[in-house]
Amino acid sequence: MKTVLALSVILLGIQAAAAVRHSLQYFYTASAGITGFPEFVTVGMVDKQPFTYYDSVIKKEIPKQDWIAKTEGPEYWERQTQASIGSEQTFKANIETAKNRFNQTGGVHLYQNMYGCEWDDETGEINGYDQYGYDGEDFVSFDLKTETWIAPTPQAVITKNKWDHDRAQNTYLKNYYTQECVEWLKKYVNYGRSSLLRTALPSVSLLQKTPSSPVSCHATGFYPDRAMMFWRKDGEDLHDGVEKGEILPNHDGTFQMSVELKSPAPGQKYECVFQLSGVKDDIITKLENIRSNKEKPTDMTPTIVALVVLALVIAIAAIGFLIYKKKNAKRPPSPVSNPEVMEQLNPSA
Repeated sequence: MKTVLALSVILLGIQAAAAVRHSLQYFYTASAGITGFPEFVTVGMVDKQPFTYYDSVIKKEIPKQDWIAKTEGPEYWERQTQASIGSEQTFKANIETAKNRFNQTGGVHLYQNMYGCEWDDETGEINGYDQYGYDGEDFVSFDLKTETWIAPTPQAVITKNKWDHDRAQNTYLKNYYTQECVEWLKKYVNYGRSSLLRTALPSVSLLQKTPSSPVSCHATGFYPDRAMMFWRKDGEDLHDGVEKGEILPNHDGTFQMSVELKSPAPGQKYECVFQLSGVKDDIITKLENIRSNKEKPTDMTPTIVALVVLALVIAIAAIGFLIYKKKNAKRPPSPVSNPEVMEQLNPSA
């Protein structure tokens, strides 16, 4: 574990600013062979913040954010509960079908669906997706451009052929992910604007294990996740000898990231630069007065999958896996949760 060598804390509070790219995602997970874990779980996320949750133990759709709990009443949650109960039955059947396709009996297995849309409120760019995975591998995904399904594994070809045959449904899906889903996304962003359309600046720390180890610049507590961080040497941006990490979520809904300087040369002037979308001024941390100690950083949080939602994501992370309709519904339903298109993977079903 890296230790803290120098600390530059910048706590400038929460400012009013708009995130640039917004997203609405739903994750559906059916599992088999995992003791003490729900056989079916759904998580809805807006801008990577969980806002709805359902599992096969509680048998209820519940809010995960105050803004959705305050804007929707009992009818909404009952409607979503019934939709998730229907999806639960379909996904349980599909995981058994998948096990048969792969010639499996016992063991731990996961069948998942991730679908949703993205909207850039500056450029107007829109993107949608619908992906299924089995046991940590891609199973089948929807291509919006061709309105067809992609099957990367032979076991999914039967499903691809069946779903490709329903051209009317595929045309609807393209319209759904590029228009209807985006309408719901904009509505949810408006519901939660006080939380979702905020800007929070991070604390920035310089981390190092030993005097000869690489120096990591670690920023934590920022929001939104549209950020960049890099090293400069004598005023010039560094590209060689630098390793950038991914943006990861914190438990409180903010984010963290790191950028590592592998071999700082003595006598040179280095500085770490953090930039956040919507914020004019950069946060600059100079590399100086470095000293070693054994104090651990306090906010080195788990991986993305471990933070999606409580026990669901912790269990998924433990087995190393996260894959990436109507107008009267109050959230974008999964294509498999709509009674008109609900069907198992087996073509005879």
